[in-house]
Amino acid sequence: MKNNVLKVSAPGRMCLFGEHQDYFGLPIIAGAINLRITFEGKARPDRHIEIILPDIEEKEGFDLDGDIPYLKERHYIRSTINVLKRQNIAMPNGWDLKVHGEIPINSGTASSSAMVVAWVKYFLEAAGDSRSNSPETIAEWAFLSEVAEFGEPGGKMDHYASAVGGVVNIHFQPEMKVVRFPNHLDEFVLADSMQRKNTTGTLGFIKNNVYNGLKKVQESIPGFTVKNTLGERELDAINALPDDEKRLLGGTLKTRDLTREGMDLFAARSFHHELFGKLLWKQQEVLRENIGISTPRLNELLDAAMEMGALGAKINGSGEGGCVFAYTPGRSEKVYEALARLGAKPHIVRIDEGVRRED
Repeated sequence: MKNNVLKVSAPGRMCLFGEHQDYFGLPIIAGAINLRITFEGKARPDRHIEIILPDIEEKEGFDLDGDIPYLKERHYIRSTINVLKRQNIAMPNGWDLKVHGEIPINSGTASSSAMVVAWVKYFLEAAGDSRSNSPETIAEWAFLSEVAEFGEPGGKMDHYASAVGGVVNIHFQPEMKVVRFPNHLDEFVLADSMQRKNTTGTLGFIKNNVYNGLKKVQESIPGFTVKNTLGERELDAINALPDDEKRLLGGTLKTRDLTREGMDLFAARSFHHELFGKLLWKQQEVLRENIGISTPRLNELLDAAMEMGALGAKINGSGEGGCVFAYTPGRSEKVYEALARLGAKPHIVRIDEGVRRED
């Protein structure tokens, strides 16, 4: 590497269709965006890592040798190194690093996953490991570092979307399959509502209620799964569930069907932008009415975007705060200005490539 300097970046992501689907093994459609997080560093002669994170006003410093203890919840910088060490991957020397991001933090655009994806890529490049060129491997190890290492309830969507890039359709069962769709998409306006959210709490609540509801349906319909077609018998069993379980299991199945429509849209010979916008808005209705993760603040921003001519708009990510986005061909400036007037922090974005080495 030139002058012992290395620079790597990874994108944030928008979930186009399939919020709260990946941890049930259901497919999703996501797009990497041109808001990125960057690791830039220079090699040291010793075995020490020194990292400056100015966006969150933090610093990290530790030696590479031995187990690296976690000093706080979700200590991703350290967990990534521990996970990669278990894969028998080792950096030959230390680094002085600076981490800078454009992705809104804790706002549903996968900033933490993009950081871990970029850090895995950086580590592999620094170690001279050829798997630095495998986005799927990077995504798997990023998932282990961020989610599995800390027993979190999330899935793999964010890691694969950031590592692979573009518009991706990800199937999780019966085996992992990533399909990269042609990118027909125009501009979006992504806006941070400035309303903070509780991602792990939201994920846990939804996941538990869907699994509880599914178990009760299976008692009357053995073999029923979230992949089944719904007939009268299945609908009756779902409607007999307690309110939260009925609402959330029903919403999961509606989102499943909208994702399938989205897959057909992207696979078609010609891409219909208006239909894409309508499907986004249908997905938002499910997230608001069934999944229950759209707050009055988020609804205000989404309604304003639609009034300014967006073709569709929805929550991005786990909800109950964070970001929204609108599909805005030819209307980006007007939507941007409307959301800024409401106190949001908007960005005009496009679909971007995945994790990459920048130097």
